[in-house]
Amino acid sequence: MKGSSSEDSIHLENMVPTPPTQYVRGDLTRAEKLPHDPQNWPQWKKNAQIFMVAFHSMMCTFMAAGIIPAYDTFAEQYNITVVNASYLTSFQILFLGLSPLIWCPITAVYGRYPVNLFSVFASMLCNIGGARCTTYGTQMATRILAAFFISPPIGNGSGMISELSEPEHRAQKLGIWCLLTTSGTPMGPLVLGFVVKHIGVQWIFWIFAIINFCQFALYIAIGDETIFDPSYDRQKLRSGTFSRMFPRRITTRQFQLRDILAPFSLAKHPRVLIPACAHAITFCYANIALIVEMPIVFGEKFHFDAQQIGLQFIAIVIGCVLGEQVSGPMSDWFLKYVRRRKGHSCPADRLWLSYIAFATVFAGLLSWGFQLQHATTWNVTPCVGAAIASFGNQMQTTILTTFAVESKSERAAEVGVFINVFRQIYGFLGPFYFPDMFSALGLGGAAGVMVAIIAGCSLCPIIAIQFVATRNDNRQ
Repeated sequence: MKGSSSEDSIHLENMVPTPPTQYVRGDLTRAEKLPHDPQNWPQWKKNAQIFMVAFHSMMCTFMAAGIIPAYDTFAEQYNITVVNASYLTSFQILFLGLSPLIWCPITAVYGRYPVNLFSVFASMLCNIGGARCTTYGTQMATRILAAFFISPPIGNGSGMISELSEPEHRAQKLGIWCLLTTSGTPMGPLVLGFVVKHIGVQWIFWIFAIINFCQFALYIAIGDETIFDPSYDRQKLRSGTFSRMFPRRITTRQFQLRDILAPFSLAKHPRVLIPACAHAITFCYANIALIVEMPIVFGEKFHFDAQQIGLQFIAIVIGCVLGEQVSGPMSDWFLKYVRRRKGHSCPADRLWLSYIAFATVFAGLLSWGFQLQHATTWNVTPCVGAAIASFGNQMQTTILTTFAVESKSERAAEVGVFINVFRQIYGFLGPFYFPDMFSALGLGGAAGVMVAIIAGCSLCPIIAIQFVATRNDNRQ
């Protein structure tokens, strides 16, 4: 039942009996159920909302990474270095991590639908401005503002998806969100490398704006509010269809500044904190490092242009897609298998599959680094290594996110924000030391260091939390 003071979701099987005067989902007949309760929506409508929020999250990373093929053009156009041009992406990464802290409490008071609608419209305006920028400072401003406005679903999308999906399909649905969010990073440079070469760098921003407009139209056509409150439902029935486009308070609570910091209270729960840290570290080295360094390395080593550099990201996209096919459905299947064997299962059982993810990340990073370091002419082996690393990265993203959400399901939206903050801030720091690390250690040495960091700071804590969580859950 949806609480009236927050986005928190509590599963009915864990609830104490509710007085008969209150509205209780599942206890009403079909005729009595409120049609605007998201749990009573037809499956196609639930899936449509999940897809829209997942695509919205993908646009966050797609827009941040989509300008990567244009670094050289920006450096020439704005009279700056390529490293300074890369900060246009770095600061977007930072604001994609911090902005959901503000958007999450706003959506709890005014609803997700008007916030998402405003998000894509404001992002469209920023991208139109980006196409007209003539200085580095103004372009940086439009990129930061665009990242701020487009960011709401990258944080609270986990809460919405958790509410709209059944527990036995939760990993699969969360996996779709994770896949699109992750694959947006390589898809941006892959697609827009062609744009930079053939029609000009300004068209990057025009394409962003066109996509935002299409999102806006789609939200108007089939979007709806997924935060449910019975009194708000009756109000919505009286007020008409288009009024939902405008923000109105859907709870009795007030927006308070302290709510911005509320997700950080999850740090006292090891089942959320450890997966968040492990995911952030692994994602930084198995995704962001590859994507940020590819234009520099392939440009210097093989003298590739924007289109040729963009094509290298096909390997990362393939790895992400294949990794999600394994992690989401297999994770749900594995829990069903555990329940059949033991009679019960716990969220920590999902973590067994994360070891496959870490193993493939290690193999992929080492293959990418050493093969690229020793290559004198282009060959496919570094790209194969990048695909293997991306495969493992996508697996750990879905598995660790699902474990954290299920471990604290009553605060699913805040868990998504918490994980996103760690991932984006740690990823923001990477591009500042990546060039020096690769220059000092070489590609192979740097890959070895990244593997060692992931093993010590991600894998070992996950092993520890699985042991403790499984033991505690079995005792209960």
